[in-house]
Amino acid sequence: MFSFFKKKPPAPSGDNRLAPPQPDAAASEAKPVSQAAAPTRQGWLERLKIGLGKTASGISSVFGGKRIDEALFEDLESALLMADAGVSATEFLIRELRRKAKEIQAQTPQELKTLLVDALAALLAPLERPLVIGASAPTVIMVAGVNGAGKTTSIGKLTHRLADGGASVLLAAADTFRAAAREQLAVWAARNTVEIVSQEGGDPAAVSYDAVCAGKARKKDVVLIDTAGRLPTQLHLMEELKKMKRVVQKAGEVSGLTACPQEVLLVIDGNTGQNALAQVRAFDDALGLTGLIITKLDGTAKGGVLAAIARDRPIPVYFIGVGEQLDELETFNAREFAQALLD
Repeated sequence: MFSFFKKKPPAPSGDNRLAPPQPDAAASEAKPVSQAAAPTRQGWLERLKIGLGKTASGISSVFGGKRIDEALFEDLESALLMADAGVSATEFLIRELRRKAKEIQAQTPQELKTLLVDALAALLAPLERPLVIGASAPTVIMVAGVNGAGKTTSIGKLTHRLADGGASVLLAAADTFRAAAREQLAVWAARNTVEIVSQEGGDPAAVSYDAVCAGKARKKDVVLIDTAGRLPTQLHLMEELKKMKRVVQKAGEVSGLTACPQEVLLVIDGNTGQNALAQVRAFDDALGLTGLIITKLDGTAKGGVLAAIARDRPIPVYFIGVGEQLDELETFNAREFAQALLD
């Protein structure tokens, strides 16, 4: 599908806590994880449109009339709110739409719809940023998310993309609180033919520490840490996540890595609506998020919450997912998403 990474010779496994720190890989070797080839991308976009079809039909019905009037704007406001765009983003989009319609002297609802696609794409544009791998060796990625959001499945899909592109990946089964989470991640490791650091009943922070050190010792390109799943309202568990990040930072210092972890990602269920925004706020406040993965954008997903996130916490959306298959995780493109949500 793509290849961004130089293959490295195999290295002996083991813990390197006592090994002297080694310098990071040169920043010039950093490469973005880019989108799939055009034919594959087109097929995936069709699945995305189907997944967002219910929302798209609800918004598109607003533009079925023959004239632009105040009733159209009121109906559009309601449709955007129903799509979980949130009050702030909805008000912003309506305001932009009125301004642009007046500016070009739009005459028909279809012209207005085209303007809305442009406005939404512009609003979402700050979220469109690639995940960059290779500025550090290894690149350490912590992945958080509430139980049921698809966190471990997303890690499996991301591992597939990275490994398919030539990166050597080490998984860390640090979600030790959830029953069978370790076994689930082990299945993904086997499917992707990558190594995994796991301890039965182990402390999440200890597993994370071992994984970072092992990733450095084994010369891995990426260490993906499956953190303990939790709800953001469970404060004692959020404190555990903060502890994990501190331990990962310490492991990075011991291993000679800078700014470790380099990425802290949050996986969000696209069906949770405005609750997704609440999760972004809570996890960002606790961990300092660097990126998002939006899952389950099929079936009942509304998708408008990305507009709310763009207005409130414009954290990059690295990937969006529409199914359970390994290849059903793709890079986020603002205009494609706007068109899928409104066409």
